[in-house]
Amino acid sequence: MREQAPRVGIGVFVIRDGSFLMGLRRGAHGEGTWSVPGGHPEFGESFEEAAAREVAEETGLTVANLRFGAVTNDVFDGAGKHYVTIWMLGDHTDGEAEVKEPDKFVRQGWYDFESLPRPLFLPWVQLLRSSFVQDIRQQVESSPRRSADASARATLSTDIPVDISPVHRSGGRSGRR
Repeated sequence: MREQAPRVGIGVFVIRDGSFLMGLRRGAHGEGTWSVPGGHPEFGESFEEAAAREVAEETGLTVANLRFGAVTNDVFDGAGKHYVTIWMLGDHTDGEAEVKEPDKFVRQGWYDFESLPRPLFLPWVQLLRSSFVQDIRQQVESSPRRSADASARATLSTDIPVDISPVHRSGGRSGRR
């Protein structure tokens, strides 16, 4: 049996008003589980560049102040995959979240650590067991808040739906782990 090297994945906490964006995965390993936006760094890209690109591609959002949050070692036994996931944090600066790649996410919503959707993607399970999670949680919870009116509007729109009819792609690489 040929040994295969682990791949590198990026997961990005897009932080806004004490919460972060998560999506219900579709069309890749972990389909039907929840995670933050992410994917793979492209050749020569920094973690920050990969995080900003993946967030924009998947959600249409702009993030700033990108920073390292954690690293997890994720072995997907059933799928025969092994990832080292780099978790990044970034502050939402512009845009309204929308599902830009319906072949990767069914829907998205804003959550906090007290309201995590289930089931979670395997790297999330690893992250929650890690020593990094407390620092990430503290950074999310201490994020600046918008006005009360803006916060109330944000909590009214917790899930952003998308048409879940089958998507057919021809060629190209998905960039999604």
